[in-house]
Amino acid sequence: MSKPAAPDFATRLLAWFDRHGRHDLPWQHPRDAYRVWLSEVMLQQTQVATVIPYFQRFIDALPTLRDLAAADEDTVLALWSGLGYYRRARFLHRAAQLCVERHGGELPRDFDALADLPGIGRSTAGAILAQAHGLRFAILDGNVKRVLTRHLGIHGHPGQSAVEKELWRHAEAYTPAVRIADYTQAIMDLGATVCVRSKPRCEDCPVAADCVARRDKLTAQLPSAKPGKSVPTRSTVMLLLRDERRRVLLERRGPQGVWAGLWSLPEADGTENAWRKAQQLARIDDAQALTPFVHVFSHYRLQVEPLLFDGATAHSAIADNPGLRWCDTGDLAALGLPAPVRTLLQSL
Repeated sequence: MSKPAAPDFATRLLAWFDRHGRHDLPWQHPRDAYRVWLSEVMLQQTQVATVIPYFQRFIDALPTLRDLAAADEDTVLALWSGLGYYRRARFLHRAAQLCVERHGGELPRDFDALADLPGIGRSTAGAILAQAHGLRFAILDGNVKRVLTRHLGIHGHPGQSAVEKELWRHAEAYTPAVRIADYTQAIMDLGATVCVRSKPRCEDCPVAADCVARRDKLTAQLPSAKPGKSVPTRSTVMLLLRDERRRVLLERRGPQGVWAGLWSLPEADGTENAWRKAQQLARIDDAQALTPFVHVFSHYRLQVEPLLFDGATAHSAIADNPGLRWCDTGDLAALGLPAPVRTLLQSL
């Protein structure tokens, strides 16, 4: 079975897209650079069905790049809250500010200038230029990697430099000279809806006839898995200090590490240290241990033990600390909170 010529691959894929592709995603109407960029950043590590309501909420609040650039970080993080990987939101915010400073308030149409902005890079820049402007640039997101890896029978983890370089070469060769925006959406749609990770629907694939993985029964093995390593577990105690007005004390996290810059609950290592920290923050009486839970990050598991101190009385020094604030329910909606912390607070 010979591999297809690149134009034949694109022709079949576009014919499939016309009948079965996704044509009504909110960032497609209108498909301008700002909306494409926002969707591409949100779709990193997140599925379309999850992204759609977040995208709509974000675009309603900040409809233009200049609106995003002018917003304060808490507003941006609050709109992002629940999508995770908050570094993406901070990069998005900073890139918008740089566009105002350097590019007249628009995303540049020059590939190198666009790819140089924080959080964009080669594939996202290609997606913006291809979809918003119809320029011939390839993309290589996770869906495209999976399609090309299987179709061409490429072994090795796609994150490895040599494998990724080969995939880029094929991605560029397969990108047609016409209908570039549609092709870009089509290959992403194929990976998201047909050539899925588990149990791909090969019978519905427009390029299955010459797919190496299908021919050799390798769809379960390709793409090759990332070399495994154990995921460690860490533990923390989260302090819910709640005063007589039902306000909860929040603490802004530092600029490094997970949830950097977000408002969260004060934390401590172990129950004894939790009590000591709680006493430093407020006058307290008793505590109630809430149901522990586990939050899974990409590189470790966090075992959380929530400890509720009800009827706490604030120390006066808290008012002078910009990294601490008492918040009622109405305040929480406007703050960037880690998803598990927001869920925990809502449960109260």
